[in-house]
Amino acid sequence: MVQDFTACEIAMNSAERVEHYAYRIDTEPDVGQAKPAKEWPSKGVIEFRNVSFQYAKSLPVVLNDISFATRDNEKIGIVGRTGSGKSSLMQALFRIAESNGLISVDSVDTKSVSLKSLRSSLAIIPQDPVVFSGTFRFNMDPLGEYRDAELWSALDRAGLKRKVEVQEGKLDGFVESGGENLSIGERQLLCLSRAMLKRPKILIMDEATANVDYETDAKIQKALREDFKETTILTIAHRLVTIMDYDRVLVLDHGKLAEFDTPKALLEREGIFYSLVMQTGESNATVLKKMAN
Repeated sequence: MVQDFTACEIAMNSAERVEHYAYRIDTEPDVGQAKPAKEWPSKGVIEFRNVSFQYAKSLPVVLNDISFATRDNEKIGIVGRTGSGKSSLMQALFRIAESNGLISVDSVDTKSVSLKSLRSSLAIIPQDPVVFSGTFRFNMDPLGEYRDAELWSALDRAGLKRKVEVQEGKLDGFVESGGENLSIGERQLLCLSRAMLKRPKILIMDEATANVDYETDAKIQKALREDFKETTILTIAHRLVTIMDYDRVLVLDHGKLAEFDTPKALLEREGIFYSLVMQTGESNATVLKKMAN
């Protein structure tokens, strides 16, 4: 009886979790009601104006009075030491928690539009690739909006076509839960192909190359330069070499915007960014400086 009771209790964990998520967790507040134009955003211009951000009222402020603006199709690298607020900047953009101040995309206040409209208009390739249990087709196009030719094209540009072609069922080949039958690099490339399929005007790279080898990193960087020329890219940099040829670099320090300029100008200023470059070692710093110039 004790064994049966214990087995039943363990088996009911799933039901308990469903009940908890369905009824005991508050739904995200969605204050936005406006429906932006279908083609929004068309330029991908992001503006932060006096933005302060904290994950909850009881927690400390992680972004303090941040103000900056991007240009059309600009490539922005975001750097800073651990705890400087790099990932929090992206959380504020996606409205994971509500912020003070103005965040706008193409002059539209992100708080005025619904969470669905906002988040569906942005694309993100996270540090830990999100892979679903199902087929390659489902992982790339869960809503069934694209043709097979478009799926294959995205896989080809992401460098994953050969992997999918040899699978039984090809596009309908099975991907295990969490992508267990794929390497970390292949999971990241699958996320990249998903972003390529969407062709967003704004792409967020949250240290997407932090856990991959240099070969996969090279594929991702090549795809970013070729496929996302007309996309505004915000990249949280794990390796400085990935953002040294970007248009501008935004440097955060303890939740504040410390520097924001071209890599070359920041190096000449010899501030925080310069010190980060020098910390990579003399030989690496020389290479990075050449890239910036």
